[in-house]
Amino acid sequence: MKDVINVAVIGCGNIGTSAHIPAYLAGEHAAIRYFCDIRPERADGAVERFGCGSAVYDYHEILNDPALDAVSVCTHNDMHSVISCDFMRAGKDVLCEKPAARILPEALEMLRVSRETDRILSIGVCNRYSNAVNRIKKLIDDGALGEVYHVYASFRAYRSIPGLGGDFTTFASSGGGSLIDWGVHYLDLVEYVCGDPAPLTVSGEAFCKLGADIPSYHYTSMWAEQDYDPNGTCDVDDSVTGLIRTTGPVISFNGAWAENIDEPGTFIDFIGTKGGIRHQYCGGFTFYTERDGMLMRCEPEFRRNDMHRDEVLDFVACVRARTRGRNDIGNAVLTSKIMQAVYDSSNTHREIVLER
Repeated sequence: MKDVINVAVIGCGNIGTSAHIPAYLAGEHAAIRYFCDIRPERADGAVERFGCGSAVYDYHEILNDPALDAVSVCTHNDMHSVISCDFMRAGKDVLCEKPAARILPEALEMLRVSRETDRILSIGVCNRYSNAVNRIKKLIDDGALGEVYHVYASFRAYRSIPGLGGDFTTFASSGGGSLIDWGVHYLDLVEYVCGDPAPLTVSGEAFCKLGADIPSYHYTSMWAEQDYDPNGTCDVDDSVTGLIRTTGPVISFNGAWAENIDEPGTFIDFIGTKGGIRHQYCGGFTFYTERDGMLMRCEPEFRRNDMHRDEVLDFVACVRARTRGRNDIGNAVLTSKIMQAVYDSSNTHREIVLER
């Protein structure tokens, strides 16, 4: 087992600098060899800020570096599959940010290359490393909820479309909007907690309503506001709804980057025959049950972990031990199948039956 692995961070934007890089530096078994970004100022800035590694502006320059063991792919969605597959074919292990890819065929290609090359490919669905989520999973696995027959996910915000007019709202770059950006986390969390049940049928509708007329869109806050372009493109969903039948529970959801309801709505309900749980996304949870004729409500208190850090450190451990993590592409591709089916259902206005 190699004591210290050499890594490169491909993409030095927010998720790279706020999550991946600090996590690698916090561990004792990884060293950052390269910071790579097509914007030279970002790569140079990372070297200066973190005091290690070298700056490169084209990832092809480091593909065949024999000293490089693994990479984090923190680029926009349209490059996830391309960069990940290139590095796996070059003999490197990969941690790729979510979503795995823009569209299902790209995600399936990533799965195929991972298996053919025997390289680790982990996808950045960090909720699988949340200790709150794992406590919920244990309660369900232990039977505390009985049969979990329905899960409802809400990921709704009030007029908060990210970088309207830029890459986030351009299908060619992102592959989707609120579903593929936010919904991927919620759907993957549900899949993980419920034992990764296979999706059977999917019905969904995706809407591009509030952001379609970009100059007329009024907002309270906007992530990636620096990418706002009043003359740009918005051809992705700013809201979405759907119903998924699986080999486990039925999953229903409502999501929105933007809607004309200014009430918080970021939670997941796990509804069972013996109890239920409401998980406040990125927070704690409330457990409802009954005992001896009494209806009971429990709000557990515990110190929550840094799931981004623990995800990256687990990737390092997997690379060193040559094992696959809980966020392996083989698990994450289930969410890609669901999201693709939601978009296909919306485009055709019919239910999609998935092959098992």
